[in-house]
Amino acid sequence: MSLQIKPILVALRRHKAGTLLIALQIALTLAIVCNALFIIHQRLANLSQRSGVDEADVFVITNQWAVDKSTQQIDAQVQADMAALRQLPSVRDAAPASGYPLAGVGSDNFVTLTPDQVKPTTDSAVYVGDEHLLDTLGLRLIAGRNFRSDEVLMTSTQQAVFPPVVIVSKTLADRLFPGGSALGKSFYAMSATPTTIIGIVDSLHRQGTSQWNKPYAGQSLIWPGRPDDSRGIYYIVRARPGQLASAMRAAPKALFAQDRMRIIDPKDGLLDYAQIRHRAYDSDRGMAILMGIISAVLLAITAAGIVGLTSFWVGQRRKQIGVRRALGATRNNILHYFLTENLLIGLAGVIVGAVLAIGINLWMVTRFEMDRMSLLYVGVGILALLLLGQGAVFAPALRASRVSPVEATRSV
Repeated sequence: MSLQIKPILVALRRHKAGTLLIALQIALTLAIVCNALFIIHQRLANLSQRSGVDEADVFVITNQWAVDKSTQQIDAQVQADMAALRQLPSVRDAAPASGYPLAGVGSDNFVTLTPDQVKPTTDSAVYVGDEHLLDTLGLRLIAGRNFRSDEVLMTSTQQAVFPPVVIVSKTLADRLFPGGSALGKSFYAMSATPTTIIGIVDSLHRQGTSQWNKPYAGQSLIWPGRPDDSRGIYYIVRARPGQLASAMRAAPKALFAQDRMRIIDPKDGLLDYAQIRHRAYDSDRGMAILMGIISAVLLAITAAGIVGLTSFWVGQRRKQIGVRRALGATRNNILHYFLTENLLIGLAGVIVGAVLAIGINLWMVTRFEMDRMSLLYVGVGILALLLLGQGAVFAPALRASRVSPVEATRSV
């Protein structure tokens, strides 16, 4: 017996409420799941962003002063601390810094190509460090040179804001001077004084991982200076390969031996890059998990709704199914009938859901400055919902196919 679509549509019109309910449920599930999967993919992609740091061997000490010190005293103490850290057998290099990639309290500046430019060309994260910072972080210099010791300003951070030379990330260099011509060029960072690019590093992540920074991802610069903030300083230390744990134990002892009037928080004051990365992307990881749970719950509810409604319809139509069996319909005919019926409901739902999914994404693009969702997510979502629907309806459809022709002779 050939299966016709028209009788199925006629039957569905007799069950408008249930049909509409399942179709809307499928539509809402598709709209939410597509956008949730898009958000999950974006958040998981963040977790693997390159920092440019030798993360296996680098750790950060947040050093705070227990007593007030003058700028000169802080500068002298920082130099003594660096000498003590670099002398440790397990330490390859160390450097003071105003911030560090992925986290830390840093700063950023608008960048222009001319001093009188009204609209900035872009924005850049700003690091302040000495000639040891590149090696300490493990940054790869791909063009130009490192700072010389005589270029590192020995005065306060406030006076070191606009030095004449700078090292930039490749991303920032390409943004300012496309075509690989950045080396030796000058730009302005909210100042009338130009700064000249003397070196380019392959990759250098910004401080922090907020969504606001996304348009400027990877755009960073380093100015030569030795930070001497009276509130505290980041000491970045690079251990020799395989000696990270040893260096992390020895470094605080070496610092306290230099001056006990300092504070290094035992919980947050000493962090390796595995901890730094985990903390930096904790919100992304949490959002991905939350979106995953929401998607799983919605899919489960939709599947349960399809199973429940189809089971109810099978119960209502037992005599009708029995009549069809008595007239010659095979078990496969009955099975295909319910599968096709569910497929038609699913198609109506995913068409509406696809429009909703795109509409929700466009709203989030304008409201939260998110990226536009690829239609691939919608396509995958449609396929997944249709397969889920067919899988959910299979068991009750199989029970319907087993209804005996004898049911036709029973009274209602």
